[in-house]
Amino acid sequence: MKIGIVGYGNLGRGVEKAISANEDQELVAVFTRRDPGSVKIATAGVPVYHTDKLEEMRSEIDVLILCGGSATDLPEMTPKYAAMYNVIDSFDTHANIPAHFANVDAASRAAGKIGIISCGWDPGMFSLNRLYAHSILPDGQDYTFWGRGVSQGHSDAIRRIDGVLDARQYTVPVPEALERVRKGENPALTTRQKHTRECFVVTAEGADKAKIEEQIKTMPNYFSDYDTTVTFISQEELNEKHAGLPHGGSVIYSGQTGENHHVIEYRLQLDSNPEFTGSILAACARAAYRMNQEGLSGAKTLFDVAPAYLSPCSGEELRKHFL
Repeated sequence: MKIGIVGYGNLGRGVEKAISANEDQELVAVFTRRDPGSVKIATAGVPVYHTDKLEEMRSEIDVLILCGGSATDLPEMTPKYAAMYNVIDSFDTHANIPAHFANVDAASRAAGKIGIISCGWDPGMFSLNRLYAHSILPDGQDYTFWGRGVSQGHSDAIRRIDGVLDARQYTVPVPEALERVRKGENPALTTRQKHTRECFVVTAEGADKAKIEEQIKTMPNYFSDYDTTVTFISQEELNEKHAGLPHGGSVIYSGQTGENHHVIEYRLQLDSNPEFTGSILAACARAAYRMNQEGLSGAKTLFDVAPAYLSPCSGEELRKHFL
């Protein structure tokens, strides 16, 4: 299947690596809103075009993978391109998923295309595990823990503070909370009791570090509801120790059948958040292509995708090796 990538940041590069690992997929082109001449990609011989070129390439691309941000890019991009292509996105603003789904559904149904939204690990893989657990054990409670990992949005929020040159912020589960959930205690946990935040910050010479620390710890919607640690370090130490984008987490479900108790746990430990997410997007592109070939259209989530559509294996191979 012939794939196009829109956007070439960390996630776009992750998708590119995933496509190169899938024998049934071929990268046709990368599309950017920047000057195409300024974008150098890893795949030899594949052109980079401005997004304006998408209007005329519908017959050359089976699935378009959209690698924009959820705040402002995807709400506009996904419905726009769903009117032309089978599309995949990683929209992750949980509260706005219903509205985003409706917009993509209208566009993709009118075009006879498939649009799979919110493909990633949360929402995405974690969502599936919450659904499976609730379906199997209706008498229970789910808990989602994120980290230890870099939050790109929170890191960016710190970098916007005057006097800050660079920063990394890690989301860290509280070990005691994790242990209580794994034991099946079903605790009622506040935001502060579930996660802490660790900030590593590089400041300009002469910056007021005490003021910066106070601004971080009191920042609403980001840090004020968490126990937050701020550590000031050099740019060299940040580059050496915090250059990667690791992440992960766990979905834990604690449920009952009669008098018996059960705990289900799904865990991810990721060296590279964007590369892992890119691999999910590539698998979902396979699903979108197959579903559209069968005559299906409209917006979908991973809840609507049968697992067999994600795999390059035939049904016979799946039943023999995985069932």
